[in-house]
Amino acid sequence: MIKGISYLSFENGLANNESIESALSQTKSNGFDALELSVSSEGVINTDTSKAECEIIRKKIDDSGIFVDSIATGMSWGVSPTSDDESIRKKSISLHQDALKVASYLDCKALLFVPGVVKSPISPEIVRYDRALDRLREAINQMLPIAEDLNVDLCMENVWNGFFYSPIELRDFVDSFDSDKLGVYLDIGNLIGYQQYPPHWIELLNSRIKRVQIKDFQENFDWTGSYSFCDIGAGDVPWNETITALNSIQYESTIIAEMLPWDETILSRTSLAMDQLFNFK
Repeated sequence: MIKGISYLSFENGLANNESIESALSQTKSNGFDALELSVSSEGVINTDTSKAECEIIRKKIDDSGIFVDSIATGMSWGVSPTSDDESIRKKSISLHQDALKVASYLDCKALLFVPGVVKSPISPEIVRYDRALDRLREAINQMLPIAEDLNVDLCMENVWNGFFYSPIELRDFVDSFDSDKLGVYLDIGNLIGYQQYPPHWIELLNSRIKRVQIKDFQENFDWTGSYSFCDIGAGDVPWNETITALNSIQYESTIIAEMLPWDETILSRTSLAMDQLFNFK
């Protein structure tokens, strides 16, 4: 497995305004071997970034020695492929098709995307589940041929979107397309927030897991309760069992830490925690 950090974890990453040079430099100086890029409708890498511009970025990546083979997008939070508004759905599909092309221009082999929203604290729209499922299927049917042509894995992330909170449902949905270019981008920490056990998801999804993101999540349950993301190793993710499960399915690709919000020591703390848990050093 390869130790990596998400572009979103940098000071200006969430706004998609951290320079590539800065991201690569901080990745290396904090002891990470891999960087996951980010693409949005605007910012440093966006859906209008040209092939020539991507080739310049790729040259900087190659010169840095940092491993980069995946790129993430959260465009679905604002422009969802499952929206009740048909014009928004069409725009979402178009943006994600463009994101796949940008991924290919950058020689990235996987695109993380949020597979729409049923209900989420960070999205204003609430969509009936069956309608969201049908609309996502329609969207993937338009995105997947491009992913296949470009040889880019289209990876559905498990997130707090009120959608696919069962590994069996997610597994069967992926299998229904019969394409090895559609898979899962498993976010370990997100699972804790909706009372799931990561090792079981890993066992059930198995080879459908194309990439892995990590964060940690802390539950303090009582009659009022408090829940929050936290430093890796300080929460309730069963790390030993999770790592054992990843080894059991022979997962060998990147482990990308996505740590928010940014602070001045989040990168160094995360790097140290990953070394301790995964024996990267």
